[in-house]
Amino acid sequence: GVKMLAPIALFCLILTVLPSHTVTVAVMSVDLGSEWMKMAIVKPGVPMEIVLNKESRRKTPAIVCLKENERLFGDSALGVIIVKNSVKNPKTVYRHLQILLGKKHDNLQVALYQKRFLEHQLQKDPMRGTVYFKNSEEMQYTPEELLGMVLNYSRGLAQDFAEQPIKDAVITVPAFFNQAERRAVLQAAQMAGLKVLQLINDNTAVALNYGVFRRKDIDNTAKNVMFYDMGSGSTTATIVTYQTVKTKESGTQPQLQIRGVGFDRGLGGFEMDLRLRDHLAKLFNEQKKSKKDVRENHRAMAKLLKEAQRLKTVLSANVDFMAQVSPVIFTVNKMAEFEKLCADLFERVPGPVQDALTAAEMKLDEIEQVILVGGSTRVPKVQEVLLKAVRKEELGKNINADEAAAMGAVYQAAALSKAFKVKPFLVRDATVFPIQVEFTRETEEDGIKTLKQNKRVLFQRMAPYPQRKVITFNRYNDDFAFDINYGDLSFLSQEDISVFGSLNLTTVKLSGVGSSFQKHADAESKGIKAHFNMDESGLLLLDRVESVFETIVEEKEEESTLTKLGNTISTLFGGGSSEPAPNVTEPIQVTDEEEAPPESGQDDKDESQKDKDTKEMQDDSEKSAAEDEGQEKTEEAGSKADTKEKDGEKSENIEPEKDAEKKVKPQKKSKISEDITVELVIRDILDPTSDEITSSKKKLQDLTDRDLAKHEREKTLNSLEAFIFETQDKLYQEDYQLVVSEEEKEQISAKLSEASEWMDEDGYTATTKQLKEKLSQLKSLCKDVFFRVEERRKWPDRLAALDSMLNTSSFFLKSAKLIPEDDQIFTEVELNMLEKVINETTTWKNETVSEQEKRTPKERPVLLSKDIESKLALLDREVNYLLNKAKFAKPKAKAKAKNSTSSDKSSKANNTAEEKVVSPTEESTGTKSGRSNTLAVRYLV
Repeated sequence: GVKMLAPIALFCLILTVLPSHTVTVAVMSVDLGSEWMKMAIVKPGVPMEIVLNKESRRKTPAIVCLKENERLFGDSALGVIIVKNSVKNPKTVYRHLQILLGKKHDNLQVALYQKRFLEHQLQKDPMRGTVYFKNSEEMQYTPEELLGMVLNYSRGLAQDFAEQPIKDAVITVPAFFNQAERRAVLQAAQMAGLKVLQLINDNTAVALNYGVFRRKDIDNTAKNVMFYDMGSGSTTATIVTYQTVKTKESGTQPQLQIRGVGFDRGLGGFEMDLRLRDHLAKLFNEQKKSKKDVRENHRAMAKLLKEAQRLKTVLSANVDFMAQVSPVIFTVNKMAEFEKLCADLFERVPGPVQDALTAAEMKLDEIEQVILVGGSTRVPKVQEVLLKAVRKEELGKNINADEAAAMGAVYQAAALSKAFKVKPFLVRDATVFPIQVEFTRETEEDGIKTLKQNKRVLFQRMAPYPQRKVITFNRYNDDFAFDINYGDLSFLSQEDISVFGSLNLTTVKLSGVGSSFQKHADAESKGIKAHFNMDESGLLLLDRVESVFETIVEEKEEESTLTKLGNTISTLFGGGSSEPAPNVTEPIQVTDEEEAPPESGQDDKDESQKDKDTKEMQDDSEKSAAEDEGQEKTEEAGSKADTKEKDGEKSENIEPEKDAEKKVKPQKKSKISEDITVELVIRDILDPTSDEITSSKKKLQDLTDRDLAKHEREKTLNSLEAFIFETQDKLYQEDYQLVVSEEEKEQISAKLSEASEWMDEDGYTATTKQLKEKLSQLKSLCKDVFFRVEERRKWPDRLAALDSMLNTSSFFLKSAKLIPEDDQIFTEVELNMLEKVINETTTWKNETVSEQEKRTPKERPVLLSKDIESKLALLDREVNYLLNKAKFAKPKAKAKAKNSTSSDKSSKANNTAEEKVVSPTEESTGTKSGRSNTLAVRYLV
């Protein structure tokens, strides 16, 4: 608890709420793991807090159970599988959905899912080729729909915790999620009605959380940290560089830059659980308690998995432990036996580390610290193997391994929300998988025409994002098409590549190119420019395609083109700032004759500014095949030296234009742009149509409505049951027997018995409306009896308060009348009004109480608590009016007080009439009128 105070206090300093016209300003994050999810919120007065679920736990199983007439989530859904050592039906429970997102039916990951969860038979979607679950004709759900339900549930938990509606969220995804997988998460959120501010890579969220609370330790010296995250489903190693950079918007600020990422999709705690489960199944079969193989029984295997998960947790802290699955007690399992079962998994632990180093082009001695993240890093053998692999003295355990991603993501949510202002922390994420543009162009050599395949890298491996880029096609003057595909994935294993399903992303068909050239035949073509955007969520978007032309117009007395060009070149090659644009990177140009400039993580500052200034300026001259090959090699190297060398090439290309400008009359260039019609053909996973999304949203909303209706019915049913039992008991309580007649008692008892019988026979199948009507009838029948009891209970306190107020008011009136005429601040009318109210209230009370005493308790009372309260309020209002007048009245004898000595005043004051009613402990204000004010104000206090 004490350790957490510092970070919370720090965040209070960095988070402020901006004025907002909206009622709901809270935002949330969902750290969406394969097995667990953690939510966090930020709302006014609550800086970054983990959401507690209904069981007051800080993490919730990412699981949903769909029965015929009810839907369960989290621990309740888990309870459907295992309840009091009795396994229910696991076929209705859906979990580990992440593995199925963005996958076709023939994907290896789908086969792995079917192997792990034998109770589910995944069907193939005939249109999209993806998978869906089918329990019956009525119960068919896609992984996106099921995940949407889980996300909607997470929002419900966050809203209950925040005590206000929430619609904006940042959701974490694994860094290795490809384009189709990321789109699938966004589709699930859309079905759930969540507005996704950003998909953030979970490793980036962890890095942000780590950096935010160490702002003071970050300076202009780069510090490299590795985060090793082993969760339930996968493992990721990430190298992050922290340092301060200058920005135009907010000066010098800390920045994190993802430099290298390595991952293993299948290395995680869940695979260890499965190994233990299968081992327990083997032991179970060896004991021959049953003739059948336990592995063929889905329920039994679910039970064994639960025991395996418990066993792994205990083995992480103990050398020996005994496994027990009633009625079988297994032999003692030693830690060594567990390590033997998972030996090949532990051998894979160093893999992501080496992959991250390779991607970052770094060595281990450049890494200052290796920090553990994820629940599975608690396994001792994982730490032992990792420590040996990274060659450090110790592993860092100075962040919350379970919650760091959720906390980092919610910081980003606050930063993206318009309702909060946080201290800037710049985030430069990196593309794990390269993306390139591919196109075919006709070439002629020795009179022979051939088709040449061209590839231009758009985003290299570990290229920073968010970032915009432009590719220019110079050799087309008619409609054409090009492809967007994944680039060189040779750094991946064949199994990892197969997970992609398709290495082709999109075919872009352009129409209107030819007509644009016909329309602007007199202008000079500057090419067909395709504008790409890798957004904050790591999704590649084609913003627009345009056909650009340029015409030359005579220029008069204006700044010469030479001057403009000179200024631009000055900025480009050292004259300008080298500030990065962390979240909105300007476009650079990639021509179809030339590769993209090398993108080096080490040289991001120069590259960002270079991107900005080379837009529309890069030389489009054709290069020889030899030069092209040289450039491809340069790009792969991606070093600082290579970048500088290319800068020099561009400088040489531009220089001759400078010399030419000196000899000609200044000219003005006019740019013309024509939008080109774009048709996108998805090549990886088809997105659901808008109708399908709408249908899914309705399906989920109908289930939500059904859940709400079910809860409403259960609530009404419980209320009706409680009313029947409580009222039957009340009829025999002393204060109820006092006011109820025998006739009423018999009538009420009969109706209650009738309702109880109805509940036993028809009540549990009755509609909510019928239950509410039955409850309303019973309440109406008992209304008068309950009223009489309640009134009698309220009388003592209410009458005592009225008596007290009458005494106080009378004393106040008497005291006010004693004030001398010269000092009197109340008018005769005011005092008479108070006296009238006191007298009328006293008379009403005496007469009503007397009349009530003549009535029996079984009759409707004439003394009503609401009337007593009304009289009490009237008296209080009259007295308060006079008190306030006394409080703000100006002393009449002020001038007289100034001319008198304090000793004279003191002696005279002792003889005034009002002094007789002032408490001895009260102080005099120095004037008669002042004392009268004191009397009036203090009297009832």
